[in-house]
Amino acid sequence: VSRRSRGCGRANGEKSSVVFSIVVFGSIVNEGYVNRVDDSQEHCIFNRNRNACNYGITVGVLAFLSCLLYLALDAYFPQISSVKDRKKAVLSDIGVSAFWAFLWFVGFCFLTNQWQASKEEDNPMNEGADAARAAITFSFFSIFTWVGQAFLAYQRFRLGADSALFSQDYMDPSQDSGMPYAPYTNEEDATDAVGTYQQPPPADAFDTETQGYQTQNY
Repeated sequence: VSRRSRGCGRANGEKSSVVFSIVVFGSIVNEGYVNRVDDSQEHCIFNRNRNACNYGITVGVLAFLSCLLYLALDAYFPQISSVKDRKKAVLSDIGVSAFWAFLWFVGFCFLTNQWQASKEEDNPMNEGADAARAAITFSFFSIFTWVGQAFLAYQRFRLGADSALFSQDYMDPSQDSGMPYAPYTNEEDATDAVGTYQQPPPADAFDTETQGYQTQNY
């Protein structure tokens, strides 16, 4: 698999993670709070546990921002000239992706548990049920998208260790003009190529030769 295909796969994974995170926190914000008929105060649809709704919203928003950050980093990555900075960027990509996969796993388990524990009398009209199921479903999908991103970032790190990605000679292909530079030659090489150069005689030599010549009057 080429480096370009890995980059495309990672970009697609990040875009999917963006969409999934929007679905999760959007579903909870819009329809994740309901109230009883005899109570005007709204409660979280997940077993009236406000922590469950807060967790889903917080993780969804932060995951969305993280995706945007690393999409920008991927676009800027070829411009990074420092070897250490490139390694740090790839390693942080691996760590952050694995971290978000863990958070989404916790969120999926937490939301699923609280949804199963919800009481029917708390929501007799079954309002927001589709939104709750959507949040749970896309939390589950997000686990695999972030795991996939961590795997692709790890492959990128291994590929960089064996290529010019982490070398001092790395150059952005878009900045490579492809124009060859003229080879450097020192003065000795130039002298050998042109041949031995003889300096012309000074002007005084002509004066010396003509000193014995005297004009004759006819």
